[in-house]
Amino acid sequence: MSKPKFYLTTPIYYPSGKLHIGHSYTTVAADTLARYKRMRGFDVMFLTGTDEHGQKIERRAAEAGMSPQDFVDQIVSSIKDLWELMDISYDRFIRTTDQQHVRSIEQIFTRLYERGEIYKSTYEGLYCTPCEAFWLEGQLDEGKCPDCGAEVELTNEECYFFRLSKYTERLQELLETPGFLEPRSRAREMINNFLKPGLEDLAVSRTSFTWGVRLPFDDKHVVYVWVDALFNYLTALGFPDETDDVKRYWPADIHLMAKEIVRFHSLIWPALLMALDLPLPKKVFGHGWLLFGGDKMSKSKGNVVDPVILCNRYGVDAIRYFLLREVPFGTDCNFSTEALITRINSDLANDLGNLVSRTAAMIRKYFPEGLIDERVTASPDPELRQMATELPAKVAADLDELQYSKALTEIWTLVSRTNKYIDETMPWVLAKDPEAKTRLATVLFNLADVLRIIAVLIGPFMPSTPNKIRTALGIPEQNAAGRSLTDWESALELDLYCAPSGVPKTDPLFPRLDLEKELEALEQFAD
Repeated sequence: MSKPKFYLTTPIYYPSGKLHIGHSYTTVAADTLARYKRMRGFDVMFLTGTDEHGQKIERRAAEAGMSPQDFVDQIVSSIKDLWELMDISYDRFIRTTDQQHVRSIEQIFTRLYERGEIYKSTYEGLYCTPCEAFWLEGQLDEGKCPDCGAEVELTNEECYFFRLSKYTERLQELLETPGFLEPRSRAREMINNFLKPGLEDLAVSRTSFTWGVRLPFDDKHVVYVWVDALFNYLTALGFPDETDDVKRYWPADIHLMAKEIVRFHSLIWPALLMALDLPLPKKVFGHGWLLFGGDKMSKSKGNVVDPVILCNRYGVDAIRYFLLREVPFGTDCNFSTEALITRINSDLANDLGNLVSRTAAMIRKYFPEGLIDERVTASPDPELRQMATELPAKVAADLDELQYSKALTEIWTLVSRTNKYIDETMPWVLAKDPEAKTRLATVLFNLADVLRIIAVLIGPFMPSTPNKIRTALGIPEQNAAGRSLTDWESALELDLYCAPSGVPKTDPLFPRLDLEKELEALEQFAD
């Protein structure tokens, strides 16, 4: 029986400069979902990449004294390095300068042209180069781009237009369909801000610059960068050829992105697919912004935080944990060093790290030859064991709904209950009574077994921490019977803990940080 498929994407990022922690937020969320789905037995296709054409790139390259291709090549290299650093397990990385993608875009536009879905006219209006976006006068914010706050330029040039207005009714019906665009507030925004005022046809080519895919039937024109970019979700699979990947993975199960680009994905993208009689993606999810000082992080505003510095200073798993735990996915999150350090010290160092260290130290001290096999169950064992038994289903339900923060809260509720279990059972008191050795072994076994389950469940969020927990507690990848102790199914069972080689002495999982010292270092994080 073949595995069920799951195809998820991030946006393809614009390589006009270094990526910031906001880009990492989207990508870490996607990676966590991909890892979780793989653990649940899905055939996952996780796509990310870079959107490398457009006027902004052409200008930035000229300012740097480089060709556009050389300019993007060096930045794309740094993006791939960042994803490697952050343990991003993408399956495919697409660049819009890939020759296969370029050829595909040429064929797609020819198909649209032959179907009568695009026509030549003249565009006169407002354009934001940093966002590569067209705007109407009424959509501006105090005369500036409503997304990035940059000045817009009055543009007048010959363009090809896509008959976007033709699809207004179908888009209205789509956005009213529960589950397509989430959170639901985003759907209401699209309807109120774009559909009700009336969709206009979209300019889908430019003649005022040359860095882009040229139209094969009119080589004065290059494809509008957003349309070029949106089709990556299909061209990465080999479209327009009827490849096995296209047949297997399309339609996408979910497109993940920040909320400012939802209109491109929930209005323009579905309309283009409708024009080609292609299936639509199952879900578009626009999460909130990471805010810095109450304002959206943006390269054009210069208020970004470098994820490389953060990961090197605090550890990749700590940063991933903070991004996904701090607020419900979908709402805005205010990034601050104080919040980050507080979360690391409280949740990771005090709660989880201390629990692992205490448990390992007690097993090592009281049972240096290994835990005895006999068990004596007493209160409060049943409560702890029941919580551990119920947790995997709760985490699975939360992750299926992209409720990352809620899932982590559920896991940390068990972490807290396990710490309380130590205080209730007082192993150090039991150790003084020779008659209580079996009870002591039971308590320590329960602690280690619950931590084994926790290690599995945090795996999608924090890829390197589970192995550190298993190492600290002497847990192998498989038990003597060949049963995996690292897969999702192993978290569904109790009493699988074993440490055949003993419990070694290891470093703390997450050392405590000095808040004052870290606050003083805040300036180095801002570009």
